[in-house]
Amino acid sequence: MSEPPRFDRGHTDDLMSFLATSPTPYHAVANAAERLEKAGFRQVAETDAWDGTAGGRYVLRGGAIIAWYVPEGAAAHTPFRIVGAHTDSPTLRVKPRPDSGAHGWRQVAVEIYGGPLLNSWLDRDLGLAGRLSLRDGSTCLVNVDRPLLRVPQLAIHLDRSVNADGLKLDKQRHMQPVWGMGDDVRDGDLIAFLEETAGLRSGEVTGWDLMVHPVEPPAYLGRDRELVAGPRMDNLLSVHAGTAALAAAAAGQGSGLSSIPVLAAFDHEENGSQSDTGADGPLLGGVLERSVFARGGSYEDRARAFAGTVCLSSDTGHAVHPNYAERHDPTHHPRVDGGPILKVNVNNRYATDGSGRAVFAAACEKAGVPFQSFVSNNAMPCGTTIGPITAARHGIRTVDIGVAILSMHSARELCGAEDPSLLAKALVAFLEG
Repeated sequence: MSEPPRFDRGHTDDLMSFLATSPTPYHAVANAAERLEKAGFRQVAETDAWDGTAGGRYVLRGGAIIAWYVPEGAAAHTPFRIVGAHTDSPTLRVKPRPDSGAHGWRQVAVEIYGGPLLNSWLDRDLGLAGRLSLRDGSTCLVNVDRPLLRVPQLAIHLDRSVNADGLKLDKQRHMQPVWGMGDDVRDGDLIAFLEETAGLRSGEVTGWDLMVHPVEPPAYLGRDRELVAGPRMDNLLSVHAGTAALAAAAAGQGSGLSSIPVLAAFDHEENGSQSDTGADGPLLGGVLERSVFARGGSYEDRARAFAGTVCLSSDTGHAVHPNYAERHDPTHHPRVDGGPILKVNVNNRYATDGSGRAVFAAACEKAGVPFQSFVSNNAMPCGTTIGPITAARHGIRTVDIGVAILSMHSARELCGAEDPSLLAKALVAFLEG
């Protein structure tokens, strides 16, 4: 008889719920905020004056959230311990004029966001979700979480060479989903449908940020259910773990925190992070500085706090693929359920150095969590993360880590069922210092 799973099923179950209810960055930060509210955090507006009293606070801006916990007696120069992550994933996003179609088919015009594995979106039941901007200046979230759209693949009878020569997809011509039938395509039909779905009046929506998502829910997989398949693990797995870790660190603050724990979950990592909600924008620095100044600090206190700050940039990485092992470094083969990975690249595609490794190793040792190392095969290009951006923009020591998965950037990715809770435990130990 096989051994029972070792993982924290409660954490993994909650991750699956988080993935299912977070089809967009806007939904993800709303879900993270709800969890933090239950842990005693409160939202503060960027337009309000902030006080420096102890407790948990968070700021929402679009698809980003920055949350932090100030322990009792924290000095103005107290350093921060930051878990960084991103809320966006590669997908198909709706264009400004969404209503299109031809030959009796009604379609939705979409643009490719980030670098998705395009073939993984074919012949899949898709929903539509995002943020609606209303005439009065407010916004609301919408989620059509049922089969609404589909990107149909060309039948093999009409492309006999597809299996021999490989599938070739044109992003403009081949990725436009269908959502109905009819020749009477009219501008405004999709938005009118969403207004009705959201219970809004006709003509109330004047702007939108909408994206497609697969509606198949996350699921355990494997003989012993030791794997998890689901969407948007890159990088909502880290957002979920960071949220849980921050709440746990705040709850355990009676043991004494020597630093201020922070969660920084940014948008737009998949297309360069250059936005007001991205890691290359001013959001994190502004929040940290205001926290220092709210506690009566000076620029000197700000400089001292930043000099002692450490950030763990948590993003998914590549587990060794059994069918393509030659694509990986021959001496570094991270495995699923082998614990979080430390990501290293000497050309600074990742921000990890030797001192950063020591910080992460200490956190894993404290948490009793194993960890692995990841480097790219020298013959393969290396991806990057918010880690180098965070280090360069704010001058703070940053370490790149994550969870090893398969099928990164697919509409449906795969991880070990134990790794999410192992990551969260390591993050708690890091935030507690």
